[in-house]
Amino acid sequence: MDTPPFTELGLPEPLLAAVLDMGFESPSPIQAKTIPLALEGKDLIGLSQTGSGKTAAFALPTLARIDPHLAEPQALIVCPTRELAVQVCEEVFRLGNKIKGLRALPVYGGTPIDRQLKGLRKGAHVVVGTPGRLLDHLKRRSFDPRNIKTVILDEADRMLDMGFQEEMEELLAALPKERQTMFFSATMNRRVSRLIENFGKKPELIEIERKSLTVDAIDQSCYEVRQRSKVEVLARLLDIDPPRLAVVFCNTKRLVDEVTEGLLARGYTADRLHGDITQQMRERVLARFREGTVEVLVATDVAARGLDVDDIDLVVNYEIPHDPEDYVHRIGRTGRAGRSGKAVSFVYGRDIYRLQTIEKYTRQTIRRERVPSQEQVEGKRADNLFQSVQERLESGKVGNFQTYLDRLLEQGHTATDIASAAITLLRESTTREGEFIAEDKQKEAFANERQRSSWKDDRGDRKDRKDRPERKERDRGAKPERNNSKGMACLFMNLGKAQHIKPGDIAGMIYRECKVPDGSLGKITIFPKHTLVDVSQEIANDVIDGLRNATLRGRSFKIDHDRKK
Repeated sequence: MDTPPFTELGLPEPLLAAVLDMGFESPSPIQAKTIPLALEGKDLIGLSQTGSGKTAAFALPTLARIDPHLAEPQALIVCPTRELAVQVCEEVFRLGNKIKGLRALPVYGGTPIDRQLKGLRKGAHVVVGTPGRLLDHLKRRSFDPRNIKTVILDEADRMLDMGFQEEMEELLAALPKERQTMFFSATMNRRVSRLIENFGKKPELIEIERKSLTVDAIDQSCYEVRQRSKVEVLARLLDIDPPRLAVVFCNTKRLVDEVTEGLLARGYTADRLHGDITQQMRERVLARFREGTVEVLVATDVAARGLDVDDIDLVVNYEIPHDPEDYVHRIGRTGRAGRSGKAVSFVYGRDIYRLQTIEKYTRQTIRRERVPSQEQVEGKRADNLFQSVQERLESGKVGNFQTYLDRLLEQGHTATDIASAAITLLRESTTREGEFIAEDKQKEAFANERQRSSWKDDRGDRKDRKDRPERKERDRGAKPERNNSKGMACLFMNLGKAQHIKPGDIAGMIYRECKVPDGSLGKITIFPKHTLVDVSQEIANDVIDGLRNATLRGRSFKIDHDRKK
């Protein structure tokens, strides 16, 4: 049996307009069954998993019964956690944004109560909260329940599991008897049944069978990233493992535009899809994406509906979706037709809780990964360049540039120098200018902490260290000794990450300017404001002299032996 469209469910015009604006054309099974019965005022029991669309199933008929002119609480939604309460309240705001003057208020513990008291005094129409804090407001008489028409217990089984039975019973007992009560739960156990028997009025049972989730073949991972660092991290991921086609999902049209512009500015072939794109332009963008002319498509969930492309290697959740079902739809764009796929999510702050809900819904663990560093990206680029050159040489398709080679050889350049210059030019033409982000600082701090720990281990236990005279000098921040390889000298340069310097830049400059033999360079360590370079001891002074008047990326610099203290 086909699901009827939202227009046939009996919703008032403002709610219908909000739903259609959000891009939903047809309701989910729980919404199709719940909304008509709830609009009739019947008590209901909804047995449905998280992510089935149950929030809209109870929020839409609840909002339909709200009188915005009455500045009193008229609907109460009880949730097990503050995270869910905030999430449900956000959904209520979105669904009710066409109802003029509608006010919804999240109420939960662990935060100052003053703002909640102020919101209740203003007259919130819908109150969404946790049992403990709601009961607290009830006892303070800051929450007046006499005009409550509808009460919803969201994830009732979870609230009982968390030990909220007494609070829930006390709260329900204080509400008007002439009310509509809706119970939503993933399971129907004895305690849930008893609660329904005591506080429900012959509720109708709505049970939705859970759909099978096909995300097993998709490699799922996440990165903890601040909002301002996301474009750079996205660029690094695209550089380290370039996908044939990638889709980046955002929750808003505005962010789609920002991300697209950020990628274009970094040299990627990207385009956008959102609600403001005309149908003609949408078809053009999709055609270019299928052809591979556009490698990265940035889109909202609504705009990406009907996107049927088999060769998508990577899906990026630039923002975590509000509904776990949307997450499954998003990552299902990859891993099609028997291919393996990859899904990456950016999280920060309370997104972690949404991710946990998604893991519970999909019954799969999403692997946590560290943000790749600029050095890792640079190393991967160098590997890819080497492989490309090697493949071209092995294929025999090297082109005929003998005339140019002869001219350069006649001018006294060696074949090695010519090859080095050509590879340097190729590398520079394909290298993206990265930027230093907050996550790099955290990584440096973590690395430094690990290094300090290793020094402590090398120096013996805490008791032994107290007897060593050099301990105070270490604690004052003296520079640790570098573990240089035998026969190597360490040189200091006063350029670093702040000037966007990369190891390849320094190595290329030394080989080019100083004509040192292959294998003369060792470890290159770049810090925010300086760089340490290991070179063979016998050529260290030649390198210092050779770079005396050199510039790197248009900047002059100083280079000398590193003076260890």
